[in-house]
Amino acid sequence: MPFNQNPSSLSSHFRALTAPFKNRKYIFLALTLCSVFLLLFISTSADWSLATKLPSGIFRSRPAQEARIRCSPEDYDSGEWVRRPYWSRPGPLNKANPDEPNVPDHEAPAPLENMTRKEDALTFSRFQGCASGRDRWLQLGSDIKEKWDRFPQAHNWQWVPGGHCGRTGSAEDGLRLWDAEQMVRDLVEHGGWLLVGDSVTENHFFSLSCLLYPHVIAVPDYSHIRYDRKFPQNLYLNPTSPLLQSDSFTPSNPLRLPSGFNVTETPLVTFNRADLLWSQNELLEMHKDLHPEIYGEDPEFKLFGDEVTYTMSPDTYLDTFTQPLPQGNYATMVVSTAGHWTVGLFRGYQKVRPGTGGVASKLLFGNQTELMAGSAEPMTFPEGEAVLGYDGLLAFFGEAMDRWAEKVHARLAASTMPDQSRRQVVLRPYLPGHIECHKQREPFKEIQPLPENEYWNWGAVWKYNRLFERILSSYDDLHYLKINRPARLRPDAHSSHDCLHILSGAGVLEGWTHYIWHYLTREL
Repeated sequence: MPFNQNPSSLSSHFRALTAPFKNRKYIFLALTLCSVFLLLFISTSADWSLATKLPSGIFRSRPAQEARIRCSPEDYDSGEWVRRPYWSRPGPLNKANPDEPNVPDHEAPAPLENMTRKEDALTFSRFQGCASGRDRWLQLGSDIKEKWDRFPQAHNWQWVPGGHCGRTGSAEDGLRLWDAEQMVRDLVEHGGWLLVGDSVTENHFFSLSCLLYPHVIAVPDYSHIRYDRKFPQNLYLNPTSPLLQSDSFTPSNPLRLPSGFNVTETPLVTFNRADLLWSQNELLEMHKDLHPEIYGEDPEFKLFGDEVTYTMSPDTYLDTFTQPLPQGNYATMVVSTAGHWTVGLFRGYQKVRPGTGGVASKLLFGNQTELMAGSAEPMTFPEGEAVLGYDGLLAFFGEAMDRWAEKVHARLAASTMPDQSRRQVVLRPYLPGHIECHKQREPFKEIQPLPENEYWNWGAVWKYNRLFERILSSYDDLHYLKINRPARLRPDAHSSHDCLHILSGAGVLEGWTHYIWHYLTREL
C-alpha cells in the first residue's frame, strides 16, 4: 500500500479486514486454524522444543532452583574431620565424600613420611606453590625445625561437611566442587574479594595465595623488602596464567575481562589490616558519646592503653571496596573481628570494682554457654550505670558494630557493580585459640569451651560472634556465615609460634575459602 494513501481509505481497508471478526463464530474459526498451523509446524520440526523456541521468561526457573540441594552454613559447619592421607588428595581441597582408596599407589614414588626440609610443607599441603612471600615458612608452619615432628599428621585430615553438603546428584547439588581455575574466573568476571580484619585474616589471605597459585601473583613482594603491617596486600591475575594463554592449551571458554579491567592494576583479592574495623579516634569519640556515665564517674578514664594495634576507619576500606575499574572490581568484602577487643587494648575496661570477681563477662548472656543455641536476647544494663570488665567491653563492641553495620549497608546501597549487581559483605566468625595447642596431634571430636578469665578474650569470643550475628540478621546484604566449628576442632592446626594463628595447608583456612566461594556463587 503506498505511503501517501488517503487515511480515510486506509481506515476503510482496516474496517473491511476486521469486520468478519465481529462475529464470534469467525473468531473461533480463526483460532482453530492458527492452532492447526502451529501443530503442523511442531510435527515437521524434529529438533523443536518449547523451552528453546519460546522466550525464556515464559518458563520460570524457580522450581529447578528450589529442587537443587543446597549446602547451608549450618550444614557445612556440622560435619567432621576424617583422616585422609595427604598423598591421597589430588589437591589441597577435594570432594566432600571421596571414594578413592586410602592406600598408596605402588607405581608412584613412595610418599614422604617425615619432614626433612621446610619446602616439604608444600608437598604435604598439596599446594603447587604460594604467591605471597610474607612470612612464607611461618605461614606454612615449617619455620621451626624442632616442631617438624607434627608433619605430615597435621595435613592428613579432610573436613567432610554435614547435612546436604555432601550430596552430589548433579553439578548443582551440595557443596560446590573446588576448582581453583573456576574461582579465578569468578573473581575476574564477577568481582573480587576484599579481606578486612586482623592477622588471622592475613593468614586467610596467604592461604588464598597458595590455593590460586599459579594463576595469581602477590604484591608487594616481601622477599626483597619489609613493608608496614598497614600496607595493603594484593593478588593480581598472573599474565602467564594458562587462563590467559592463546595457544593449544587455551580453555574452551577463555576469560572474559570486564570493560576497564587491567591485569596489572585490578586486584582479584586484597587484604586490609583493620583489627577493630574502626580507627581508634573514631572509637574514642563514639565511646564518649555513648557512655558519658563512665567519664562522669571517672574523669581520668582512658579507653585505650599502650598496646599496639593496626586498624583504620571504615571510610578507608569502603573507599577501596567501592572504587571503580581499573583500580577496583570488588564484589565481596570478607570481614572478621574480635581478637583485639580485649581489656589489654581497651585498658579502661580492665578497671573493675573490688569484689566483682574480675574482668570476666558474667552478666551479658546470663547463664548461657557457648554450646547453647543462644536464642535468648543478651542483657541490657541500666541506663547511667558504668559497667566495666568484659561485660562493659562487649556492650560497647555491640554498639560499635551496630553503627558499623548501618554505615556499611548505607554505603552498599549507594553503589553497584558495573553490571548493576549489588556488592555483598560476608562476616566470618572470629576464631579463638586453643590452650597448649602444640601438644595436640589430632582434631577434637567436640568443641572444648575455654575459660573466661584469660588475659586474652578467647573464652568470650563466642559472645562477640553472637552479638555480631544478631546485628547482621537485620540486613540482606550483610551475611553472617557460621562456619567456625571446623577450626574450633583443630588444636593441631596452629602455626609454630602460637596457638591462635592457623597453619596454611591443614584445611582450616582453605575450608573458609571453599565455603565462602560456594556461598557467594551458589547460595545467594
